Amino acid sequence: MRKKLFLIALLIGLVVFLSGCTEINEPITPDSEGIWNTYFVYPLSWLIIYFADLFNENFGLAIILVTVIIRTALLPLNIKQLRSSKAMQDIQPELKELQQKYSSKDANTQQKLQQETMALFQKHGVNPLAGCLPIFVQMPILLAIYHAIMRTDAIDGHSFLWFPLDEKDFILPFIAGITTFLQQKLMMAGSPAAGNPQMTVMLYMMPIMITVFAFMFPAALALYWVIGNLFMIAQTIFIRKPMMKDSNTGGDKK
Repeated sequence: MRKKLFLIALLIGLVVFLSGCTEINEPITPDSEGIWNTYFVYPLSWLIIYFADLFNENFGLAIILVTVIIRTALLPLNIKQLRSSKAMQDIQPELKELQQKYSSKDANTQQKLQQETMALFQKHGVNPLAGCLPIFVQMPILLAIYHAIMRTDAIDGHSFLWFPLDEKDFILPFIAGITTFLQQKLMMAGSPAAGNPQMTVMLYMMPIMITVFAFMFPAALALYWVIGNLFMIAQTIFIRKPMMKDSNTGGDKK
């Protein structure tokens, strides 16, 4: 649980760090130098402009399409992460038994606990780090689209629905915060983490932080967050819940 909290904090820290870099204020162009700009940011910026041109310079729709494409491309990684999370959830009863059995804090007992825990992981084919890998793989891509949106000058001067994409909005940030809360709430439902005080704090802190960030940045970025959250909500409803339901059904049959 602490590892997940650390990863979430690391991701937020990277966003804040990148937003403070001078490069974030530099427009992205075909002449932008560096591996980050050439192979990550510019291709996404080009894709946004390409879709906008297809739909009569509708950059809002272009951002939505690019967000959906990226989230769909990352779906196999998300499914792998969900399966890893489910596998860890399935062995929680046995893991708790081991922790109770070796509750003493002396070095020998703790070493025995580690050995038995690793044997339990091997028995069920569980890799405790497997759920972390997809997060690290996704980070550069998600940060790249963040840069692409912030550094594509072509977005300036265009509006979508009720808001200018290059200006701050006062409604969209609340939608971003609400969808963040719903996404996390659905992810925690039926999970052992639901009763964890640390995760409960994150359940409420993350939406507040996203809302605050959305007020600080142009509406185009808030739109990206909202669409990404809606995609993750749909993923949770149509993939995670059936996965957990099958797991619970299998447990009942046993």
